[in-house]
Amino acid sequence: MMLMDLMNMIIGGMILIIGVLIGVAFLVLLERKVLGYIQIRKGPNKVGFMGLLQPFSDAIKLFTKEQVYLNYSNYIFYYFSPILSFMLSLMIWMVIPYYFNFIVYNMGVLFFLCCMSLGVYTVMIAGWSSNTNYSLLGGLRAVAQTISYEVSLILLMLSSIILILNFNLLSFVIYQELVWFMFMMFPLSLCFMSSLMAEVNRTPFDFAEGESELVSGFNIEYSSGGFALIFLAEYSSILFMSLLFVIFYMGGYNLNLIFYLKMVMISFLFIWVRGTLPRYRYDKLMYLCWKSYLPISLNYLLFFIGLMMMMMN
Repeated sequence: MMLMDLMNMIIGGMILIIGVLIGVAFLVLLERKVLGYIQIRKGPNKVGFMGLLQPFSDAIKLFTKEQVYLNYSNYIFYYFSPILSFMLSLMIWMVIPYYFNFIVYNMGVLFFLCCMSLGVYTVMIAGWSSNTNYSLLGGLRAVAQTISYEVSLILLMLSSIILILNFNLLSFVIYQELVWFMFMMFPLSLCFMSSLMAEVNRTPFDFAEGESELVSGFNIEYSSGGFALIFLAEYSSILFMSLLFVIFYMGGYNLNLIFYLKMVMISFLFIWVRGTLPRYRYDKLMYLCWKSYLPISLNYLLFFIGLMMMMMN
């Protein structure tokens, strides 16, 4: 029986990884199409039917290109940090509860926060090990930004967790049967959404790779496979963050079509924001986090703690 369980877990893990990679491929295609139409041009439309095979041809091209060896880099760290980043972004997906003998995390939220915190180190090491000024500056910016927004993100999550008194992501379905948390705490859901954008370094918070002043930020020295892995890690994080938003504020986790449509809608929002909004100024980003989101999230947290204590009495 133990061997059978182990086999189920391994097969489940393989299905998960393949599913995430295919999802990421088509999310990239969706982004390129949507940005194309926003800018009044066609997106990819030549490879395969309406450009459907474009992500796969890009992947083949990236992974078969020659790897650049930097003379002055700290090579082992430079080489392994994108791999570690990609592995962490896949590990986060383990907290999503599956219904075919996979792992169920009673402390799923804590596992997610641990993986997100570790993700900071990979960006920092990638920026430092390339040994160029632009990559170091991009890495430092990314670290400062991610650590800052993690604080408000954790506090925003705690407000929902205090209502259900459970760290298991499955529990959110039970408590949102009648009304979504989004309607109960609308300002918090908006703060949560923009914090997620800052957490994965997306427009309008993409200072880690600010092309106008930092060329390409922490990943400037990466090409071929290393760049592709950083790219995959970013987009799998976007998909997971969309899923997390749906679990926390839009009815929780259930395996039906509407759940996946909600997830795609939030992913589309990430792309829409990228096509619409200009980049923020860096000091404004930090001001927004420490002077706006932190007080809001703390006040709401205290309010919900008081509410739960009143209900218990």
